[in-house]
Amino acid sequence: MDTLKKMNIRRIKIEDADDISSIQTAITKSAEKIDFRQIIEEQVRKNEDVSFVAEIDGRVAGYMISYTIYGGFGLEKSAWIAILGVDPKFMGQGIGKRLAEEILVVYRERGIKHIFTTVLWDSVDLLSFFKTLGFDRSNFINLRKELDF
Repeated sequence: MDTLKKMNIRRIKIEDADDISSIQTAITKSAEKIDFRQIIEEQVRKNEDVSFVAEIDGRVAGYMISYTIYGGFGLEKSAWIAILGVDPKFMGQGIGKRLAEEILVVYRERGIKHIFTTVLWDSVDLLSFFKTLGFDRSNFINLRKELDF
């Protein structure tokens, strides 16, 4: 059976944090810990941001976490896709695309015109993924400052 036919897209829940963390670790092969429970709790509390998981056979196979920003730097209300991941066993099967499509539908219904994300310049796979969804360079330049400790 085709993976996409078996897939269920649903809103993210706090209980998904451990599965999401496991997927993130499998992708990055890093011990870096992101507190997904805290991120998801905030999402659920606000009940305004749009984040989904893809389930296959009752297990989380992918996730996409996004949030809304009210104005800033000359923009009206906009949204950011902050974090996404697909279990390496399921990569290349359209899961990320389905998650993104679902998020974009919700933002379109809410009248949010500008959707942003940030991708490392050498992340060719991610750049290509977002290009296929219609993303292109924005008028913004990411700036950073590193604080000394």
